[in-house]
Amino acid sequence: MLTIHNLRTSFRIHDEFHPAVDGISLTIHKNEVLAIVGESGCGKSALALSILGLHPPERTKIEGTIEFQGQNLLQLSTAELNQIRGKRLAMIFQDPMTALHPLMIIGRQIEEPMKYHLTLSTKEKKQRALQLLERVGIHNNEQVYQQYPHELSGGMRQRVLIAMALACDPELLIADEPTTALDVTIQAQIMELMKELQRQSQAGILLITHDLGVVAEMADRVAVMYAGEIVELAPIHTLFHNPLHPYTRSLLHSLPSSFGQKGRLHVIEGMVPAIEHLKRSGCRFAPRIPWISNELHEVNPVLHEIAPQHFVRCVCHQHFYLPTERIGDEINASITAT
Repeated sequence: MLTIHNLRTSFRIHDEFHPAVDGISLTIHKNEVLAIVGESGCGKSALALSILGLHPPERTKIEGTIEFQGQNLLQLSTAELNQIRGKRLAMIFQDPMTALHPLMIIGRQIEEPMKYHLTLSTKEKKQRALQLLERVGIHNNEQVYQQYPHELSGGMRQRVLIAMALACDPELLIADEPTTALDVTIQAQIMELMKELQRQSQAGILLITHDLGVVAEMADRVAVMYAGEIVELAPIHTLFHNPLHPYTRSLLHSLPSSFGQKGRLHVIEGMVPAIEHLKRSGCRFAPRIPWISNELHEVNPVLHEIAPQHFVRCVCHQHFYLPTERIGDEINASITAT
């Protein structure tokens, strides 16, 4: 359905362009949920907005190819893109309070994509908007249709955004942090809603998140991003049961109860570097695992297929260990010797 090849999205900073998405290649299939996971600042949202062509062109340079059902989206004019966006390709944006127009009632906002892509009468548009509200679990749909965004809870606003994205039955849905601002109960409801909608429509979903719990619930495959690159790509069960890249393992071991371990959680040193200060050669995660010597990293790391459908960047994963693991081994050895 969607094929991304060597995508590089660069932003202008002080008259120079710096890549925030740096050589990404991915495929998304019909009826598949592909999750993109990583810390804030790793390039997840920049990737999503690149697919939809929503970056300001005067400050952005995009290279590579993004093929959606055989069409390279990067070669289309704005008018041609508008024929696809909202109809065949839709997005659930990150913050429902800023994504919704504060001075427009909910019903009119859901109807807006229909004006551009569907030939419906005013009555038919309203009827479809009410059906969409019902479909996303809003049963007092007549009342919500007439309300403004500030009159709704966070969970209700998120459901409205999903209804808007589904207005024209898209074939591919991009969900950018769809549960970030919600409490855990509402998160579970939204995830179940998205899974049910996918079962009904057979659409592909690109799910962008930093929440590994959401990934475990939703995804078929997972791409782990760090500093603009994919560092590990694998089916969901493979990634959680056999994570290999140091960044993936560090993320999983920084979660409470990850793999059932007890004691202190692992803390990843440092932070994702700003794109203008990012060193482009060598393993980009190396500065955050200083106990692994430089010669154990590739000079120009590439993705290696170490098992069917399981790709890992850089050979450093062969030598990586968590300091807490090494300390535990030493303690066990000392007890055994005694």
